[in-house]
Amino acid sequence: MEQNHEIKAPVTAVSRHRIATDGMGVTTLVVFHACPLRCRWCLNPQTWREGSVYTEMTPAQLLMGVRADDLYFQATGGGVTFGGGEPALRSRFIEEFRRMCPKEWKINIETSLNVPQEHVRRLIPLTDEFLIDIKDMNPSIYSEYTGKDNDQVISNLMLIVSEGMADRCRIRIPLIPGYNSEEDRRHSIDMLRNMGFTRFDVFEYITKINK
Repeated sequence: MEQNHEIKAPVTAVSRHRIATDGMGVTTLVVFHACPLRCRWCLNPQTWREGSVYTEMTPAQLLMGVRADDLYFQATGGGVTFGGGEPALRSRFIEEFRRMCPKEWKINIETSLNVPQEHVRRLIPLTDEFLIDIKDMNPSIYSEYTGKDNDQVISNLMLIVSEGMADRCRIRIPLIPGYNSEEDRRHSIDMLRNMGFTRFDVFEYITKINK
């Protein structure tokens, strides 16, 4: 079995002193490399393209790097937000980091939820807020845009609801030029409300199509 001190993950970037963008208070965004999706308008292609630069880190090494902002985290109710790429694939790394870091720090996860359910089960008790990039609830739209089906997304949303975590989720629902419409987005919101989610970020991607 892998020992905790041997856990490593590829980190593309660490962005400090973020305010009101990735959770409450002042946050540090940790960007992991690797993603199961291939979104047509990907904002972070450096997290999956071959030849991209990243650093293999242990939870202890990451903690040493972000501990300097402990005062900001505790004064503002902030903490560390894990993004990517797909951070939920690094659930054991995040689990170990949570065990080591001050309990007052908030831990947020920016995720597509398109990961095996074992990862989400591990993350639920560790996470203060899930920031879920849902794309679109329509399977055809989702598949056309991401290159993958959304079966795992739906099952993980249902798991989160069953664990009483729906109110600790903020779901991002974009209007994606060339892929979905306002009607599609309203349908996604209706489906999610019926599941028990109430917090949504509604916005539009700025792409070559709508510039």
